Amino acid sequence: MRLVIVALCALSCGGCMQETVRFAANSEQQAIVRDGQPALVSTKKNSIVMIRPATRQFASGARPVFVVGIHNLSKAPLDFAVRNVRASQIAGNDTVAMKVIPYEELVAEERTREAVTAVLVGAAIGADAWAASEAGYRTRTTTVNSPSGSYSYRTTSYSPSTALAAERHATRQSEHLIDTAIKQGQKNLAKLERNVLKDDTLMPGEWYGGTLHLQPPTAAGDASGPKTYSIVLSVGPDEHRIDVIQDSAH
Repeated sequence: MRLVIVALCALSCGGCMQETVRFAANSEQQAIVRDGQPALVSTKKNSIVMIRPATRQFASGARPVFVVGIHNLSKAPLDFAVRNVRASQIAGNDTVAMKVIPYEELVAEERTREAVTAVLVGAAIGADAWAASEAGYRTRTTTVNSPSGSYSYRTTSYSPSTALAAERHATRQSEHLIDTAIKQGQKNLAKLERNVLKDDTLMPGEWYGGTLHLQPPTAAGDASGPKTYSIVLSVGPDEHRIDVIQDSAH
């Protein structure tokens, strides 16, 4: 069961095309490179926004994730709210809204993943338990040759010690599977809590940042062509428009 699950996951990701992003800077922005990755600095009267992709490449069709840093340049508090972040894809003469995935929805998705994992772990544990229950039995086929011909018969024996050893091994495997699933779920939730952008009031001179998760851009026309979209981040009275070009990795 576990081997099948791993194999399916590998197959689902094995053929993914990888894409990279770059930024188109306007007169109030500067395109830079940070640690080998494209980044952009957008400066307004009251605030600075820095943005870069969270990973060097995105899988085609996957959600693009960006690391965003916000700095309050003013002498008064500035409010930032995720609900005010807008994203839209530009496809020819059309503009299509792209959903910004809030922290609460990401947590709900992780809870769903945990539930699915629990079902799969339960199936694996059931398979291990059944195998352990059968481990003590041994079937032997004996062939007897006689003047009148040959015939075969089967005998079944049972070894309590073998069955006990198999049950103990299955129990240890089950405990390990459950413990790993719980720890991974807790780790994923803690990572979301620590990293994802949330609503925040920035005090004068303060920096705030986190990851921004977007609905995947869709391929329009030439599926292999670049995807262009914009992200607008509101910080107090300032609006920072970030133009992104996402294209196949070369």
